[in-house]
Amino acid sequence: MNVLALITFVLVEVFFAGFIVLILRSGLKDHVNRSFFFFLVAFAVWAASNFLSNITTLPHDTLLFLNRSLFVISIIGLYSLLAFITRMTNQKWRPLFETSSIIVAVIGMVIAFLPYTVTDVYIDESSIIGVHFGALSLAYFLIVVYISGAILYRLARGVRQRSTVEKSKARVLFLSIGIAIATILATNVLIPLAYSNFGFTTVGLFAGMFIITGVSYGIVRHGMFDIKRAAVRSVTYSLLLVTLALSYFLFAFLISTLFGNVLVDTGQAISGVVISLALALIFQPLRLFFDKITNKIFYKNEYVVDNFFASLNRTLVSTTDLRSLLQRVSSLIAVTLKSEQTFFFIHTDVNHHVTVGTQDYMKLPAADAKDLEDYFDTNPNILQASLVEDHHIRRLLQSHKIELVMPLMQGTERIGLLCLGEHLNDIYTRRDLRVLETVSDELVIAIQNALSIDEVKDLNAHLEQRIDAATKELRASNAQLQKLDEAKDEFISMASHQLRTPLTSIKGYISMLIDGDVGKVSKEQEHLLQEAFISSERMVRLIGDFLNVSRLQTGKFLIDKHPTDLAKLVGQEVASLVPNANAHGMKFVYKQPKNIPLLELDENKIHQVVMNFCDNAMYYSKENSKIDVKLAVVGNFVEFTVKDTGIGVPLAEQKQLFGKFFRATNARMQRPDGTGVGLFLAKKVIDAHNGRMLFESQEGKGSTFGFRLPIKKR
Repeated sequence: MNVLALITFVLVEVFFAGFIVLILRSGLKDHVNRSFFFFLVAFAVWAASNFLSNITTLPHDTLLFLNRSLFVISIIGLYSLLAFITRMTNQKWRPLFETSSIIVAVIGMVIAFLPYTVTDVYIDESSIIGVHFGALSLAYFLIVVYISGAILYRLARGVRQRSTVEKSKARVLFLSIGIAIATILATNVLIPLAYSNFGFTTVGLFAGMFIITGVSYGIVRHGMFDIKRAAVRSVTYSLLLVTLALSYFLFAFLISTLFGNVLVDTGQAISGVVISLALALIFQPLRLFFDKITNKIFYKNEYVVDNFFASLNRTLVSTTDLRSLLQRVSSLIAVTLKSEQTFFFIHTDVNHHVTVGTQDYMKLPAADAKDLEDYFDTNPNILQASLVEDHHIRRLLQSHKIELVMPLMQGTERIGLLCLGEHLNDIYTRRDLRVLETVSDELVIAIQNALSIDEVKDLNAHLEQRIDAATKELRASNAQLQKLDEAKDEFISMASHQLRTPLTSIKGYISMLIDGDVGKVSKEQEHLLQEAFISSERMVRLIGDFLNVSRLQTGKFLIDKHPTDLAKLVGQEVASLVPNANAHGMKFVYKQPKNIPLLELDENKIHQVVMNFCDNAMYYSKENSKIDVKLAVVGNFVEFTVKDTGIGVPLAEQKQLFGKFFRATNARMQRPDGTGVGLFLAKKVIDAHNGRMLFESQEGKGSTFGFRLPIKKR
């Protein structure tokens, strides 16, 4: 019985310690932890009940109650283990299976407590407590076998679905739990039921050690429940306490041997002080020793988080080239977290991506990456292949040997994925996941910076190419335009010279006809001849304009100034246009001033300017309208203006009006045969005389053209 009590005490203590560690380190929010906690409680209660149900000194009714309760608690423990295994292997509770399991477990508990399963208890000659089974004992046994079979089936299925590294952990659990269940069924159910032999029931408590061993190995070796650190520290301090206790007994034994019973009270006090001092002196060295031993055994592959952060920061600022950056970061993460492969899948733009990683990594196709990103739309956390419930995603990850996938987010936009292969030695712990989540923002910033720099480099390269191509094209076009311009100027100059001679002859002959040198002409004939004479004069002026444009282009446009009476010049030009104006029902209004001083002008070119302004006013004005021509001294300037009530110039086109060959839109409609060189030449002539053009216009209401020339004292 003492051995039984000791075993029971150890079991309860171990499960209680596991419960404390589980609560303090992980909490009950996680469904795996929660189901394991309920299993611990159920097994501890079963162990305690097993111990109590074998105490022969208890009353008969109490023993009967305890044995029936033990059968009920056995069902609860088995169902709790089934729930834990299902959660731990990440398998779904199918509605039919879950409902049937609950119903079977409830029926089993009810049957166990009825007097038809355990009818009575007795104590045999060997002081072993036995039970008499009733009619429902076989049904109870079948229910126990059903739940146990479901546990083993879930375990076996979990082994098949786990990754390579996790299969070793699942196999340990499968073996430990399988041996424990088989042993408990044999010693606590099958042998008592078949042979009425209850001498082996206490062996079931030893079988519980298999489960403890399996779970402990999973915690320490594979990080089960992510409480490895707490478990290792528990081992350390357990060893420390055991060593201190042994040291205490050793010191006490030596002192008692040396001093004997000579000094009773004083000797005990002195020995207590000496032992306490000795223990105080050896405590710290022992703790350091056991820390060193446990760290060497359990943490030989661990990494220091701060060192990893420092290395990552140095890597992120070491280069701005995207591929080089991703390759260096992949290698650092793979070495630190012991991953078989590590690689990045990064979107460079809408239709392009780049994938870079460690040597011999398995490239992820764009279609598979799209499936993973669609999965992250509803599951934004780090994806762990061994825990994902979506079978398509799980198969996808397994086909590429990927265990972890972390989305790289910039705000709400996903720029890519970080993928890690299977762990080389163990599994990825929650500590590893927290480290990855911590550095994700820094990775995103570094990747975005590298993408921006690559984009700028690409833009600069393309821009330089485009600029070079455009420059070459512009140079070629400019050379061609220069040739065309030279050919045009040459043609205009040649054509103008060639046309000038026959036009002069035509003008002379028409003048002779009008004067009657070859006979008297009728009024109708005279009118027609006047029109022809005016047109020939206009043609001569146009040819003169073209010649001047050609001279401007060739640098031969010269200003020949001499004293000129501008008032007389304007009067002569207005007088020459009066007949043509009268023919269109128009009237020039000009009052020749008498105070206009002589100016140093190129008389022919100023004459062309005055004629151009007056001619335009006449051609673009309505019939029966008035054209005001004014010449006056304004301060130190002589100001000439021609004001009409014609079509005006559109506001949007006024800035271009004095450009070469430019004509306003409404002017082209009014007078299609215009050339667009008159105002251009007028501005050149006025600028050459250090003057300034005057212009005002309002579309549909008329325009005012003119110039202002400085008066220089002779």
